[in-house]
Amino acid sequence: MGRYWLLMRSVFARPQRWSMYLRETVRQMSDIGIGSLMIVALISIFMGAVAAIQFAYQLDGTLVPLYYIGYIVRDLAIIESAPTVTCLVLAGKIGSNIAAELGGMRQKEHIDAMEIMGVNTASFLIMPKIVAGVVMIPLLVTVSAFVAIIGGYAATVPTGHLTNMDYLRGVRAFFIPYNVFVMYVKATAFAYILTSISAFQGYYVQGGSIELGRASTNAVVFSNILILLFDYLIAVVLTG
Repeated sequence: MGRYWLLMRSVFARPQRWSMYLRETVRQMSDIGIGSLMIVALISIFMGAVAAIQFAYQLDGTLVPLYYIGYIVRDLAIIESAPTVTCLVLAGKIGSNIAAELGGMRQKEHIDAMEIMGVNTASFLIMPKIVAGVVMIPLLVTVSAFVAIIGGYAATVPTGHLTNMDYLRGVRAFFIPYNVFVMYVKATAFAYILTSISAFQGYYVQGGSIELGRASTNAVVFSNILILLFDYLIAVVLTG
């Protein structure tokens, strides 16, 4: 923990050349945002579809109005599935990539060479990744929530489980704007966790390919554990 916080203090030092940091941040934003858009959309549409079908099955024969399916899918996507499941998936995709990239640079002594030239490698290599993640991952979570609601619609209305008007009525019913705030708090916190933990694991890699593979695995495992832990803590603080 001490090593991690000392690294973060170096990461958020004042940039030496803003233009270089800006270019690197834009590149990372493209890799994280555009590069992850397809997998986020694919996962989200099935999350919404499965949630809608499951709730349609559970509400069948009960006195609960069927339009509640749209309401449940919407709130489930906004509060939980979009921020949490999306970031768990991104921890596997983005986190392992960050750890492997920095670990490879450490093994090939690129980081050592940059440090000899007086470059703050922790700041130059890690800060753009964290900033890009904190900016782009909440946008991906927004797309995830929207696509999940569409997935619920596609799974219930064309198949006859629900009418178009009932689903749209449920999506519009009982909307609480505060839930969107909770979603963005979770997305921002999870984005910082998965980028910083993965960077920490890769930055301090020592050894060969086995250690690099272990660092990539640890980046995903630790990020997922902390995402689930902070998911609970944020839920307790903001909705408890």
